[in-house]
Amino acid sequence: MKILVCIKQVPGSSNVEVDPVTGVLKRDGISSKLNPYDLYSLELALSLAEKYGGEVETITMGPPQAKSIIDEAVCMGAKGGTVLSDRKFAGADVLATAYTISQGIKKCGEFDLIICGKQTTDGDTAQVGAEVSEFLNIPNVSNVLSVDAIEDKKLFVTASLDEKIVKMSINLPCLISAEGDINTPRLPSYKVKQTLTGDTARFFSFADFDDQNPDNYGLSGSATQVERIFPPEKNSEKAVIDGDAEEQSEALFELIRSKKLI
Repeated sequence: MKILVCIKQVPGSSNVEVDPVTGVLKRDGISSKLNPYDLYSLELALSLAEKYGGEVETITMGPPQAKSIIDEAVCMGAKGGTVLSDRKFAGADVLATAYTISQGIKKCGEFDLIICGKQTTDGDTAQVGAEVSEFLNIPNVSNVLSVDAIEDKKLFVTASLDEKIVKMSINLPCLISAEGDINTPRLPSYKVKQTLTGDTARFFSFADFDDQNPDNYGLSGSATQVERIFPPEKNSEKAVIDGDAEEQSEALFELIRSKKLI
């Protein structure tokens, strides 16, 4: 079984500035890390490969230095990965990002299962996985809590759908998005890290894709445009309410109502 995990390099700090002109994050000089939610999807993929047999590959979109998270995935047990890197991909919204990743996946070959993390900490849209599946024309399940079995070319999963927990089967090949805390990710192997070479990842650019229309990528391919983006204002204002339980609840109610929250 061939499993592909979509991963992303995200800022390692919450103190990230926003370019007032382009509306995108200023990533230069900011430490980066593997998106925390992707660690759960990686662990799920590696566990499935160990149980049912197979190999795990990874794919990411970003600048050349995004190769570092491919290396981290290899240290956890992945075979290797692919970096989609080109200036034409810059500034992509969810739609253009998903389309670019789907084009990259097609260049990588066929996979039985594609796993995404629930969301990324720098975007939090939780939409890329589902949109990638649409571009690949394969079924998708989001908010997966567990993979219960793989039998007869079907994946049996437990998923969270708002107020309900459901069990379902889905035909392979398919794409799933794993919930956070679905498992406990393993630590990268220090021994493997010491033996890493430069051939852990291959690079694909716009020129490698079958679709050579630049209007489908980056800012040009984005269905949404950012008019203004800004960091939230920090507010240290606080209120302390004294009294017994009845007095506190009444004062809290009046405070909430005065701020027109109810």
